[in-house]
Amino acid sequence: MEMRWNLDNLYTSFDSVEFKNDLAKIDRLIEETDIWADENLGNNEQPLDKIIRWLEGEMELGHLYSRLSEFSELKFSVDATDSRARKFAEILEVKITGLTKAQTLFTKWLSGIHDLEGLIESSSLLKTHRFYLSELVEKSRYMLSDDVEVAIARMKNTGSHSWTQLWNVLTSNHLVEIEIEGEQKTLPLPVVRNLAYDKNATTRKKAYAAELKSYGKIVESAAASLNGVKGEVITGCELRGYDSPLDMTLKESRMDRETLEAMLGAMKKSFPSFRKYLKKKGELLGHKNGLPFYDLFAPMGESDMTFNYAEAREFIVKNFRNFSDELADFADRAFEQRWIDAEPREGKRGGAFCANLHSIGESRVMSNFTGSFSDVTTLAHELGHAYHGHCLKNETYINSHYPMPLAETASIFCETIVVNAALKEADNKQAFTILESSISDAAQVIVDIYSRYLFETELFEKRKDSSLSVEELKQAMINGQNGSYGDGLDPRWLHPFMWVCKPHYYYGDANFYNFPYAFGLLFAKGLYAEYLKRGESFTGSYNELLRATGSHNIADVAALMGVDVRSEEFWKSSLDIIVSNIEEFISL
Repeated sequence: MEMRWNLDNLYTSFDSVEFKNDLAKIDRLIEETDIWADENLGNNEQPLDKIIRWLEGEMELGHLYSRLSEFSELKFSVDATDSRARKFAEILEVKITGLTKAQTLFTKWLSGIHDLEGLIESSSLLKTHRFYLSELVEKSRYMLSDDVEVAIARMKNTGSHSWTQLWNVLTSNHLVEIEIEGEQKTLPLPVVRNLAYDKNATTRKKAYAAELKSYGKIVESAAASLNGVKGEVITGCELRGYDSPLDMTLKESRMDRETLEAMLGAMKKSFPSFRKYLKKKGELLGHKNGLPFYDLFAPMGESDMTFNYAEAREFIVKNFRNFSDELADFADRAFEQRWIDAEPREGKRGGAFCANLHSIGESRVMSNFTGSFSDVTTLAHELGHAYHGHCLKNETYINSHYPMPLAETASIFCETIVVNAALKEADNKQAFTILESSISDAAQVIVDIYSRYLFETELFEKRKDSSLSVEELKQAMINGQNGSYGDGLDPRWLHPFMWVCKPHYYYGDANFYNFPYAFGLLFAKGLYAEYLKRGESFTGSYNELLRATGSHNIADVAALMGVDVRSEEFWKSSLDIIVSNIEEFISL
């Protein structure tokens, strides 16, 4: 069964006539937009016509640019040696900065329009984009002069974007030397990290030790990349007048601090239960001082929960069908039409992601599948992202973009479907394995994510004064792990290099890419509980909720389901589901 994706519906190659024509068309559209903005945004005459012209132009250009850049980025993500993919990704990043001046002019011009609400009411196109237009007016408060905005956009290409690309190259090509069953091997980093799920305890420990040792080859360069990215973010926040990078992130996430604090508060109160689980798992594996980091993902139970790729497809599609035929058929089509690149190989980046390709109404999923049950739930997770894109494919390009916290809702909901459906069909041995795997995944999203939140908070605070050394970064990571895992982990066996292998820290335009995962898990758990109450009638409402994520703030999206995300009680009710699973695991 084919485990590499097909990108032909985007472009067949960089040499194709379609790619070359679209690349040239981007230049023309950007130039036309720049000239139009200069000629028309110096006065408030005919404001309705100008807003309509802008929206139509932005959607045309956005679709074209995203199609070109997604093709380049997807090619590069699975082959770091593809110099042409990298080249075109960089070329496109430079080209899009040509829009910065026009975007700045329009945003500032829009904020000065009298009776914008009246104009919105007079046009169906504007009504459709009411939220977007209102959001632009709010963003105008943090915009700098036209020239400065253009300069910042251009400098990012040789600043944070270049640091991100360096990190991608470092980790995608990073090989780890490891001895397995008496044989010395040199393996890609994602393959070695996946050995954390191996059934053999010696292999897990060796993989952990080999991974940590290997980082000596790249750690200084990774630290320079991280300091470069975060330093740029801090400077940008200060110039624009944000209180902090977290303040900026919350605004970009359409989320308020009250919601974040309610969620984090509930999470912290759940830590004793998670630590209880970690210590119990440690005891079952023969450890006396908490769970060593290298055994965090150790498979539990006697059940042989392994899958080949075809079995994973069957398992996911079958269990998705318990929720709805639409979801199951969608996932089956993703496998059939080769929307998924699941094969681990040298040059391919680690982890997993989903790219929703609104321009062609499809998605592409990347994972590193090795056959564990966790790999199966990862595929389900990413297919949930893809289904989210499916629900938004008939929305406009502008209304298809949702904030980070809501981005994890559909993915984790799909994970929950698979895990809960599997538990119903499992025998006792399988149920124990599935339950433990589910709790382990939840611990990552609640406990480990909180450690990453603590790490990034400390990183930003210290980066204000100077770059952090490798030792300071390692200590900050240890501080974060101690602050969340507590005595659940053996303090002798932590992971001080987690900042090296996680891509989220290196996104200059997506900071604090940690708490959205917790939001997604807990929001999805709450939605799943609602589904159990309402049954089949829930499916339509769920699809409507996903469609609304691109054109509402988080609180309003949640309110569609009667949820108050500013209430700690809501988050506690979702966490209680996981806590009850922990108690069941301990009793077993």
